Amino acid sequence: MRAWFKTPDTELENALRLGKVFVLFFWLFIPPGLIWCQTPQPSSQTEQSSDNRAEQSEGAALAQGADVQRELQALESAPLPVIAPPELKNHSEYKQTDRILWVVPNFAAVTANTQLPPMTPRGKFVLATHDSVDYTGFTWTAILAGQAMATRSDPELGTGIKGYGRYYWRTFADGISGTFFTEAIVPSLTHEDPRYFTLGHGGFFRRFGYALSRTVVTKTDSGGLSFNWSEVGGNALEAALSNAYYPPEERGWRQTARDWGQQMESAVLNNIVKEFWPDLRHFIFREN
Repeated sequence: MRAWFKTPDTELENALRLGKVFVLFFWLFIPPGLIWCQTPQPSSQTEQSSDNRAEQSEGAALAQGADVQRELQALESAPLPVIAPPELKNHSEYKQTDRILWVVPNFAAVTANTQLPPMTPRGKFVLATHDSVDYTGFTWTAILAGQAMATRSDPELGTGIKGYGRYYWRTFADGISGTFFTEAIVPSLTHEDPRYFTLGHGGFFRRFGYALSRTVVTKTDSGGLSFNWSEVGGNALEAALSNAYYPPEERGWRQTARDWGQQMESAVLNNIVKEFWPDLRHFIFREN
């Protein structure tokens, strides 16, 4: 230190150096102490209010959690809503009609799920008569005769108006004899029910198979099931009787067997049409 005061110049220089040291010391050590002293310390009331706010926030969170838990328990215990499926129309509720498309006789078809008493022999003959002499019987015969003439199934009968007349009365005789054999005469002897009882429910193939089976299976008057002698035997008698009024070229046991096969084929097609006619009637005409 004594070396700094040897000359006036050095004395001034030393004074400046001492001032710099003092200023540096002041900024390094004095301000942190002052700042620390002037910093406000948290009071006990502030700490207490902060603790209260924390406790209140925690209490509110717990209360909210409890409410959510109660709502979840209420939802779990509440019964689930039952959603009823849309009501579907049962096909078995579609009704049969006496005529199919106003042309084809359908008096022997029974609506599905319909319980009817057994038919008496008199009732069976009334049914056969109704099927034969109804106006639809004549109309349907006219259609079948025209089809036979167009395909020349019996060329010996000729063509034109006279040929159509020959086809017509023979087709009409086939229809009447077949109807009485299958719906009246044979059913009365075998105690079978000649009516077609519509299934009306199940899938297409089930109902289709049911319609096919009714050609060889039928109900009896007592409510059981039996081999359908009325259909099989009645068509055989009709085919045999046709030998009496068809040309000689269309007679014989081979022709009779062919006619019987055609009658059985017609019976199968009739059963299929009868089974699905109520559905077609509903979807086409919107009628039940």
